[in-house]
Amino acid sequence: MEKQNEVVLFGTWASGYCKRVEIALALKGIPYEYVEEDLTNKSESLLYHNPVHKKVPVLVHNGKSIAESLVILEYIDDCWKQAPKLLPEDPYLRAKLRFWANFYDQKFMASSLQITMSRGEERERAIKDFSEVLKVFEDGVKKDFPAEFPCFDGKNLGFLDIVVGAIACNYEAVNEVVATIFSPETNPTFWSWVTALKKQPLMKEMLPPHDKLVAMMRQKFFQSA
Repeated sequence: MEKQNEVVLFGTWASGYCKRVEIALALKGIPYEYVEEDLTNKSESLLYHNPVHKKVPVLVHNGKSIAESLVILEYIDDCWKQAPKLLPEDPYLRAKLRFWANFYDQKFMASSLQITMSRGEERERAIKDFSEVLKVFEDGVKKDFPAEFPCFDGKNLGFLDIVVGAIACNYEAVNEVVATIFSPETNPTFWSWVTALKKQPLMKEMLPPHDKLVAMMRQKFFQSA
């Protein structure tokens, strides 16, 4: 399938992790072929290119496979040097951004999934735990990037904007299907950041359709409820 100098992205329409890669490729102006995967019936190509995790996204560049969205974002920025740069040149700032991106995926996403999978009092505890994680993230990013937070640039999306926005900007679907997990009253700084990201033209264009996402989430998480 892959030819010299071609870029192929294996993904799914509803995945925020895949949307991260789509946004980065679009920002850089990189042409690519998109392959929509059915994760209930994974293609042989996906299994070949990601035999370890067997998940999307997978970027294939000149026949070479790169998996995991954060790794792919860094690869895109390193491989295609044209503006806009996703990560700064300063090693310390790059390290800080990587730290908070990993925190977001390992702590923020894990605690939000607990809300989705729980019910009743267990969900109330999960929401409380999530709020504590979000506060750590919000305060930490604000401390490390006081001049830029929230939304590092009013026009251009940076590394952490993409990492957060591709998922958090779907909060209205989560509110409708699951519960309200953050709001302007409880997390004003994070809310301001996500609201600004949601209005950014490319982010707005790339987000999955709200009604389609709501229907998918209801089927996936509450089919037997």
